[in-house]
Amino acid sequence: MDIQLKRGLLDVCVLAAIRNEDSYGYRIIKDMKPYLEMSESTLYTILKRLEAASLLTVRSAEHDGRLRKYYHITAAGIRRLEDFKEDWKEILAIYQFVTREERHE
Repeated sequence: MDIQLKRGLLDVCVLAAIRNEDSYGYRIIKDMKPYLEMSESTLYTILKRLEAASLLTVRSAEHDGRLRKYYHITAAGIRRLEDFKEDWKEILAIYQFVTREERHE
């Protein structure tokens, strides 16, 4: 798979994982596990990139005596998810075209 396409897909997967409620790294990986495998190092690279793009914010809170980072999707992050859904319609149409049955005449 094209690396840029995969990067974009993983970005929206992480945004979707925190769309409904704030979450933290381990939980994001756990929530995504039924759909895809992601290493912690990959996740934290994505989270930093999304934060730099203002698609999410980070806050620290104490949990069991340790600081835990919680990630919150921003309005720009929600817009990115909505844009992805629209883009995906076009991608599906292209996929259907590419995988259609060949006609031998």
